[in-house]
Amino acid sequence: MIFSTTRRAVLAASAAMLFAFAVPSAAQDKKPLRFSAVFSEQDIRAEMMKKFADAVGDDYAFEGFYGGNLFKQGTELVALQRGNLEMGNIAPQDIANQIPEWSILTSAYLFRDAEHLRTFFASDAGDEMKKMVEDQLGVHLLGPTYFGTRQVGLKPDKKIETPADMAGIKLRMPGGDAWQFLGQALGANPTPMAYAEVYTGLQTGAIDGQDNPLPNVQNMKFYEVMSQIVLTSHLVGYDLLTVSSAVWDDMSPDQQQAFQAAADAAIEWSTAEHLRQEEELADSFEERGLKLYKPDVEAFRTHAQKMYSESDLARNWPEGMLERINKL
Repeated sequence: MIFSTTRRAVLAASAAMLFAFAVPSAAQDKKPLRFSAVFSEQDIRAEMMKKFADAVGDDYAFEGFYGGNLFKQGTELVALQRGNLEMGNIAPQDIANQIPEWSILTSAYLFRDAEHLRTFFASDAGDEMKKMVEDQLGVHLLGPTYFGTRQVGLKPDKKIETPADMAGIKLRMPGGDAWQFLGQALGANPTPMAYAEVYTGLQTGAIDGQDNPLPNVQNMKFYEVMSQIVLTSHLVGYDLLTVSSAVWDDMSPDQQQAFQAAADAAIEWSTAEHLRQEEELADSFEERGLKLYKPDVEAFRTHAQKMYSESDLARNWPEGMLERINKL
């Protein structure tokens, strides 16, 4: 009887040990999926990525890094290319730094709204631009992550009506030729600065202003160090949810379809949330004491498009692509 009891105890203990080792082993079988972005963990897009992670959680161990904590702004694409990162939220301007033809997709007053943006990337023209990235850079684009229409926010109390009024304004723009040219196209003096440094830059006077969609102004509390928001609506703001080709090519067609479907659903949710929040925030900022007004947008549009058409950037644009985008 003593032997029998002891034997049962040993068997039970062995089974428990096997189960204990089996659980982490199953977790370890999931493929790592590190994601890097410069937006904060309070951003709508961070919630978007949590929804995506839940959808692919059976196959991948998702790990999100936000606020540029893993890779700084502008370095995520190179990290993907070098195999140091599996997924990223990449600015189209970073792609344009390596593929000059992509500068067309960074130009001011190109996309009319979020729906026009979505329609383009789902079109044949969009497929051509995405294939260019996959072939030349070794990354796969899952879709555009809309985060609002970019507006100019200023600390100085100087009313802006036309691009001429922007002369001498030190406007923070991310680094890179495409971003800096956009600042010039608005009539400002573009100043490169990392996203995480903008609040302090406004506070200390290192910069006079920044350009971001209203949800970003809310998330980063830029409204605390600004006096006004000029509704230039100069750029439909978007990044690109991206996965390395090494990860993508390792999937079966069925896995790719499920992975893409998870990305599409998360992006659609995020877009709807951004559109809803944009509508609410204008009133909220005015209640906080900021001035919000619409300048002569047509003057900004004419000035920007003229600068782009005369620039070296436009010489690299794929022939006929602008017309195809406008017709969508």
